[in-house]
Amino acid sequence: MNSAGEWEGLGPTAGEPVFGRVRLRTLILLRWLAVTGQGAAVLVVHFGLGYPLPLVPVLLLIAASAALNAGLSFALPTQRFARDAEAFAQLGYDVLQLCVLIALTGGLGNPFVIMLVAPVTIGVATLPPRWSWPLAGVALAGVALAGLFHLPLPWGPDDPPDLPPVYLAGMGIAAVIAVAFTAIYAWRVGREAKRMGAALAATQGVLAREQRLSALGGLAAAAAHELGTPLATIQLTAKEMARELKDDLLKDDALLLVSQAERCRDILKRLSEQGEAGDAVHDRLSLHAALDEAAAPLRGLGPEIEVALTPPPGEAGDGPVLARQAELLYAIGNFIENAVEFAAAKVRVEGRWDAEWVEVAVLDDGPGFPPDVLAKIGEPYVSARRGRERKGGLGLGVFIAVTLTERLGGQARFANGGALGGAGVHVRWPRKRVEARKNNG
Repeated sequence: MNSAGEWEGLGPTAGEPVFGRVRLRTLILLRWLAVTGQGAAVLVVHFGLGYPLPLVPVLLLIAASAALNAGLSFALPTQRFARDAEAFAQLGYDVLQLCVLIALTGGLGNPFVIMLVAPVTIGVATLPPRWSWPLAGVALAGVALAGLFHLPLPWGPDDPPDLPPVYLAGMGIAAVIAVAFTAIYAWRVGREAKRMGAALAATQGVLAREQRLSALGGLAAAAAHELGTPLATIQLTAKEMARELKDDLLKDDALLLVSQAERCRDILKRLSEQGEAGDAVHDRLSLHAALDEAAAPLRGLGPEIEVALTPPPGEAGDGPVLARQAELLYAIGNFIENAVEFAAAKVRVEGRWDAEWVEVAVLDDGPGFPPDVLAKIGEPYVSARRGRERKGGLGLGVFIAVTLTERLGGQARFANGGALGGAGVHVRWPRKRVEARKNNG
């Protein structure tokens, strides 16, 4: 087994963008918060601190935002999602309104210039790039214009500050960097979250399909059990009819019903017994059998697939008896499929175990993983090998396999230079999570 240190730091990885939308109600609520904060700041500065402001234009600008909110609340259903152009227009208005407020109250000398980050962040997180980046451009242009054309910074009558141009230029650069950095950060985080959501949805679909296939045997047995009761009722009623009927023809028909019902009950009984016995066998398989089953559909596709076990000292046989789990078999099968696709002539599937872990290594003699993607393997929409995109793959297969491995408490590690000289995938699960429970009955 590999040392525990090789597995440290392995865990879920993050993950094509499906751009989200924002409700009108959210935009309106955020604007009400901005109106409240702007109004409070203006009143405190003007009346509380005694710094003179151009009160009329400033309050009219704030009132315009309040009027816009009131009009939208009455004219439109706020529960619906805003269209992209609609959200861009509203957030663009918020940016322009804030830029004009800053120009009326000191320009880049006003510390509230940093508040331009808020609407830009919301836009980048909820809008596609064709709308979010123009919004960020509007904010940056507004910062530049507010730095060139603005009223003096409000101050008391005694010793008003004379801010040097270098300081104002620094404030402008800081505001530009804050807007740009926050926009890029929000875009990256939102993109990764949406990619991960789409990939996890695909994973759930694969797992549900595998579990439905595994459940067919149990479903057949359950159906046989449920049908036994109505057939018994039919048989009993037919027997009573045969006893009461005097007409020989009708009596023969009733006896035929009895015999056919008995035949159906015998068939269902055998089906139920076979289903239960089959489930007991089907639900338990050795490690060697699991590796053989995962590799079986891929044999004959070109490279030779060798399955081998490396038991711990003092043990032999086909390895521990595992519970049949869709996650386990799908993950092993996907890693073998990936190796077969890129192997030159041979794929080796090795199984190992000890008291705590069950490990599977899938090795091939292909070109290995490209160094530039080796650290990213397991992320959604990252192809594990070169050429996968040309073959139509989306890079979700390995992500799904890794996700299903982690669902069982396992870990996956990818490396080059294995025993066959190509790529190597090493997967391990806690033995107690994958081993079949012993039947004491």
